[in-house]
Amino acid sequence: MQFVDLAAQQALIREDLDRRIKRVLDHGQYIMGPEVAELEETLAEYVGVPHAISCSSGTDALILPLLARGIGPGDAVFTTPFTFMATAEVISLLGATPIFVDIEPDTFNIDPTQLQAAIQAVREGDASFYPVPQKILDQGLTPKAVIAVDLFGLPADYERIEPLCQAEGLMLIEDAAQSFGGAIGERRVGSFGDAAATSFFPAKPFGGYGDGGMVFTADAELAEVMRSLRVHGQGADRYDNVRIGLNARLDTLQAAVLLAKWSLFADEVALRQENAGRYTALIKEQLPQVVTPTLPARYVSGWAQYTLRFVQGRDQRKAALDAIGVPSAIYYPIPLSLQAAYAGLGYRPGSLPDAERIAEQVLSLPFGPYIQEVDQQQVIAALA
Repeated sequence: MQFVDLAAQQALIREDLDRRIKRVLDHGQYIMGPEVAELEETLAEYVGVPHAISCSSGTDALILPLLARGIGPGDAVFTTPFTFMATAEVISLLGATPIFVDIEPDTFNIDPTQLQAAIQAVREGDASFYPVPQKILDQGLTPKAVIAVDLFGLPADYERIEPLCQAEGLMLIEDAAQSFGGAIGERRVGSFGDAAATSFFPAKPFGGYGDGGMVFTADAELAEVMRSLRVHGQGADRYDNVRIGLNARLDTLQAAVLLAKWSLFADEVALRQENAGRYTALIKEQLPQVVTPTLPARYVSGWAQYTLRFVQGRDQRKAALDAIGVPSAIYYPIPLSLQAAYAGLGYRPGSLPDAERIAEQVLSLPFGPYIQEVDQQQVIAALA
């Protein structure tokens, strides 16, 4: 059993993959070839926004909108501590300061109520509003942006976060690396905030065979700047550099791979819903003490992972799976606020109690659109 079965998908599209890759080899436009523009147009239409800017990774998809807005030293960017390093890393790379806000324990996503309090604490320089370390408050930072993460595929509470950011005058970036294919009501993931970033890392819901990413936005000016930034700040031509940028283009071969995979995507989204529902039913029947993922009304998860909470005994359950060769993973064992890279910010154990507690309870099971029912039954039997 594999944690994520990529081979099953490839078998369904191998002929089209070979054809599309051969086409790229034949035309030889390996950088910004026609497949790149085709992919951007296809995904922009799917998400429902006018602009999709492809780039070389999900990390670059996060840094481009921040860079385009000039966010840097002296600025505060609010985000969750319960996520992959890239979310906060891009803030630090630009010289801004990440402000970690605790999560909702049921959704694993940033808590809008605590977010509002944290913004006020930074504006006022007063930890009585929210426990931001004094070391951060003493810097007199200016709140500039929020990066909300759709963890494990579940969209964050944008119905509360969007109006909050608008009222506070903050840029909102949706980190949709794990949630592509999800939705809240009629709005698809990728359409929330000022910009949304997704990743084409192979294990993601819409992944390629290497690194890649895309930024979605309805802001034409922001899109224009990001298109320039991904090519070294290029202006009218390759030797007209109007700003400091990056080398952050998506290569044509990856675009071709993703276009071949696109034919399966709608079916895979449906299969992820079906397989998640089956896991939940099995667990509620056989392991009623285990906390299954929350799915609020009107929400569609991208189901990048299927993640359980064990109030007690998580490590023993993981060991039981390991003993019979069933893969599982802990995402994420240490909140970013307690990582060595961020020791200088002043966060201490207990600063963000829900994220810290959840990190000790979560366990992600083998999952994907092609996991078989018999495999799911084997996983749950091993946990029971």
